[in-house]
Amino acid sequence: MYTSSSKKGNQKGQKEQVSGTAADHYPCRLNFYDTPPRLKISLEQFEQYALDRMQVLSALLAAQTRRLNAEQFHNTVNEAIRKYMPMTSNGAPGVSTNTQKLDLEREKDYISHFILRLAYSRSEELRSWFLRAECALFKFRFGEETQREQIFFMENQKLNWKKVSDADKENLRDKLESVPHKYYKDKKEKKEFQDETYFEVDFERVTELVGRRQVYVQGGKAYVPMRDQVDLVLDEFKEKLARALEITGLALPRMDEDDRLMPVLNNINKQYLGREFTTSAIAGEIQAQDVDSLKVHMPLCMENLHDELRRNKHLKHWGRIQYGLFLKGIGLSLEQALIFWQIAFEKLTPDQFTKQYAYNIRHSYGLEGKRTDYTPHSCRQVIQNNPPGPGDHHGCPFRYFSAQNLRATLVAHNVDEFDILDITGLVQNKHYQIACTRYFEVTRARMFNMKDKLKGVIDENGGGVFGNVASLESIEHPNQFFEQSFMIRKAQGENTDGQNGEELEPTVKGQYHYRRAGLQIASNSVQHDMEM
Repeated sequence: MYTSSSKKGNQKGQKEQVSGTAADHYPCRLNFYDTPPRLKISLEQFEQYALDRMQVLSALLAAQTRRLNAEQFHNTVNEAIRKYMPMTSNGAPGVSTNTQKLDLEREKDYISHFILRLAYSRSEELRSWFLRAECALFKFRFGEETQREQIFFMENQKLNWKKVSDADKENLRDKLESVPHKYYKDKKEKKEFQDETYFEVDFERVTELVGRRQVYVQGGKAYVPMRDQVDLVLDEFKEKLARALEITGLALPRMDEDDRLMPVLNNINKQYLGREFTTSAIAGEIQAQDVDSLKVHMPLCMENLHDELRRNKHLKHWGRIQYGLFLKGIGLSLEQALIFWQIAFEKLTPDQFTKQYAYNIRHSYGLEGKRTDYTPHSCRQVIQNNPPGPGDHHGCPFRYFSAQNLRATLVAHNVDEFDILDITGLVQNKHYQIACTRYFEVTRARMFNMKDKLKGVIDENGGGVFGNVASLESIEHPNQFFEQSFMIRKAQGENTDGQNGEELEPTVKGQYHYRRAGLQIASNSVQHDMEM
């Protein structure tokens, strides 16, 4: 299906197509991806195309899971598509004079689909995710098309649906007109019955419409109006793709010996696609004594590590790595990091600390060993890598806390019952990052008294004490959580570092009190209301 070329003519990102033009193969933005592409692309393009499509699919699924209103959802998804995988419609201005742009966009869409199909055929779990994501993208795109483009696409696919004749439609008139249609906001939008087109299909193919009582069913057949065609088309797409994924999964072992593509395919679903947070000036240059006051902006995973460090004056290896890189990402320099950790490990003498821990801290800043400048762990890494064992406190609380412990933690952070049920429901469905995003929304709204001031609007349905305040974007990195929280406080014009003003209110009940002495701080903690 794909070959890589090292010829000079291909090194500038050119792609060779076996025959025909992209317009011949992709007449519409919509596609059922029936035939694998026969193209030559570079390995760099192979990986980049896959990652760009992943960005769009991830943004779409995240937007679906969160409580965004229709406008927010539409804007969020379209922004991801515009940034990573733009698709110009046939009727867009200038298309007739710039067909090359159209061809390249649709070619990238086609290729990237098949690359991810290879990457996500390795297990039932991966196939299920990819099927759900691609169906969501197809449905969104179908809804964006004009009716003319929709009909053009369906005619090209030659879908085998039986159109209800005018005579049969008239015989069923009373039954068909009795079906409630919430689709129309205004009666003026509703077509006259005689102008509506109906299709007769097996009711099993439109179970969603049957479940919502939006179609008339008789003799095992559902009578679907033209306006609900998206469910019919989506069903066809889902059925074809599910079958293709199973076939691809069976054929995938033959590629195990390909040492060019398999490393890429095996790691696509594990890659973090956002910022690396190598350095950050968001809070300025952080001093060791500033860390405690900045705890209020930390996500649960880092707050949990911070509290454990203050309680027991120690963290195990993976906890030190996770928390240390996070602090590095928010602006703690190597010099200040050495001060912070030496004071935190107050049970050790300076010589003991230097011998046992100083090297590893310098190593994480790229000054020892192979001198790699390590970056803070993303949410994906925190969730998937190095599961915590007995005595460990690293990892994602939404992933690894027991249901009882997570509920107690949320209660201690003043999350009300409505939002606790919302967050724990997301956790049960393994939407850990969306749960963290929801936690961000409800706790920042309360902490900063911003019921309706964050970007986005409160959902008209309400919910929780502060309603549904939309975060700027889904949380994908602990340092992203910190930056968003810090910027909200900064935008309010309030003190952000706990100095020369009143301390920020902590999110957890109970707080630590510290005295400063030059570059050193001594900690005396007040007992928390609950143990994390």
